[in-house]
Amino acid sequence: MHTPVLLQEAVAGLKVKPGNLYIDATVGEGGHLKEILKEGGKILAIDWDQQQISKLKSELKQTSNVSFAVGNFSDIESIAKQNNFYPVSGILIDLGLSLGQIRESKRGFSFKNLEEPLDMRISSDLKYTASDIINSFSEQELYEVLAGNAEEINSRPIVEAIVRTRTLKPVEKISQLLSVIDQALGHKDAKTYARVFQALRITVNNEFNNLRNGLNRAMNVLSPEGRLVVITFHSLEDRIVKRFITENNLRQINHKVIKGRREKSFERSAQLRIIEK
Repeated sequence: MHTPVLLQEAVAGLKVKPGNLYIDATVGEGGHLKEILKEGGKILAIDWDQQQISKLKSELKQTSNVSFAVGNFSDIESIAKQNNFYPVSGILIDLGLSLGQIRESKRGFSFKNLEEPLDMRISSDLKYTASDIINSFSEQELYEVLAGNAEEINSRPIVEAIVRTRTLKPVEKISQLLSVIDQALGHKDAKTYARVFQALRITVNNEFNNLRNGLNRAMNVLSPEGRLVVITFHSLEDRIVKRFITENNLRQINHKVIKGRREKSFERSAQLRIIEK
């Protein structure tokens, strides 16, 4: 199992006490969950991806002090109350995808998996895929997706190339989308690919609204002096968290944001904030 970025820092930020209740709201492959269990915490593990929950249930079926729920962390308050699991001493929200999702889900999360479909749905219950957005949004709507969700400076030429291409044939595979981006730029650029994929994934999964809702509802199930630990992976996510702290007059325990220090670019982009109620 891949070790989550900022694993030790995140668990330390929760200040786990044996027997207290904690929610891992984006449990993924369970790296944070297992560390919290070692510290003696009781955990409600939530993930929007049914496959992730099923794998963890099977792996941890003999483990006590953990229960599971399929759902988005934006509904954390209702999920906690449905499971009679509140108030809690700590909540962890890690906004990164797991490596299993990226490498094995076959849902087109990575631009390196050329023959995968442009799906990008974290939950199979979602109606619209990335391909649906690419092929049905208007030119202006697509521009707003790329410019607003990734601040991509080449949004206009990329969108124009998408619109030209889809009039002849739907853009349905990763390889097709990369080819369109290459045409727009006149060369290959992995950083642009990454930003375009980020923008599409955010739109498909309504990530920014889910984050805003999840932060607000998390506070409703935290005990007084309980801690909310949030790991973001790009500036737009982190901006939402900073604004949430400021607007709600909350205390951030770590005065300087804790940053990832690993080799992979997405791990270096990680930023951790510890918020106390």
